[in-house]
Amino acid sequence: MDKLLINGPCKLNGSVEISKAKNAYLPIMCGVLLTKESIRLQKVPALRDINTMNSLLSQLGIKIEKEGRDIIYTADSITSQEATYDLVKTMRASITVLGPLLARFHHAKVSLPGGCAIGSRPVNLHLENLAKLGAEINIESGYVEAKTNGLKGAHLVLDFPSVGATENLMMAATLAEGTTIMENCALEPEVSDLAYFLKALGANISGIGTKTITIEGVAELGGCDYEAIGDRIEAATYVLAGLMTNSEITVTGFKPAHIEFILEKLVAAGAKLEIGDDFVKTKASILKGLKLDTAPYPGFPTDVQAQIIALCTQIPGASVITENIFENRFMHIPELKRLGAQISLKGKSAFIEGGNPLKAAPIMCTDLRASAALVLTALCAEGETEIQRIYHLDRGYEKLDEKFSSLGAKIQRVK
Repeated sequence: MDKLLINGPCKLNGSVEISKAKNAYLPIMCGVLLTKESIRLQKVPALRDINTMNSLLSQLGIKIEKEGRDIIYTADSITSQEATYDLVKTMRASITVLGPLLARFHHAKVSLPGGCAIGSRPVNLHLENLAKLGAEINIESGYVEAKTNGLKGAHLVLDFPSVGATENLMMAATLAEGTTIMENCALEPEVSDLAYFLKALGANISGIGTKTITIEGVAELGGCDYEAIGDRIEAATYVLAGLMTNSEITVTGFKPAHIEFILEKLVAAGAKLEIGDDFVKTKASILKGLKLDTAPYPGFPTDVQAQIIALCTQIPGASVITENIFENRFMHIPELKRLGAQISLKGKSAFIEGGNPLKAAPIMCTDLRASAALVLTALCAEGETEIQRIYHLDRGYEKLDEKFSSLGAKIQRVK
């Protein structure tokens, strides 16, 4: 099992290009099920989650060809409509095959995501609204089985702006008969990217980027070449790394508008940033304490909560970060405390007393974004920090060790 060794404190310098967003590509990859025509996805990042989704699509019978960084998908002869537990349990995004399978083949059997309590996580939003589109839903032995004689457009109002539910329902509605109006949709850029991909296939979608999306169903969809947006979460992670290490680095290959809320809060806290159309450059800055609450887009993203706490360990004085989206998303805090971070938890809030010296220690990744926070903090700790279980990191950060090494960090991956 691989681990990272990081010798700090590090000073960074140079430019880093952000990979395409895995959270955009995962639903887009599910969308290839909607058509028998070939689809070329460009510059697909080499990540564990991408590999897992490819395994799932291959299991369903999709032909997959790789040409350099591009992947060509052809779903002209699907051999199965069942997504098994063995694959779905490792990645919640797998549930997003449900809508496309149901729309095109009128049948789908998909395992509930591993560890999912259907009442407390918004998988129920997928199922309730697919039923309104005309699906018959049954849950048995940990599987969702859905059937239909043909989906029909409906008026859907989501109880919560769930990204996954918005994506699943939007894809299902593209081949439904008539008009579907979806209200209280998620506003995340990855949702809009999926909509633009579907339009490239020939879907009739309006209201992209708003709370209300309208889909006029069509009889069939075609193929296309498509390149996803840059990964805004990865971009935010590197921007924070530049600020944490008081370094001048340029983060390129994404739209800063996608992390506008984050950048505004950082600037208000004293960050010196040069912001262009497709880059952010960090400069040496003196920051003051932060008070932030996670919220659905365009608010502060829960996927950057761990990394912003890492930043706060380097800001003298008090900061408070409150997590409003997911329970149990502070698993990185005991590991940060092993490095000497002064953090206490009360309810949904983390209270950080920053500016204290950090010292290297063996630490362990617990989930994807927590892993990024550990890397950032290790960059600032004195000595060699050993980070174990980095397979979590490999789910969502392409070549992180190579990218940080190119910026001058003393980081190496070892077996």
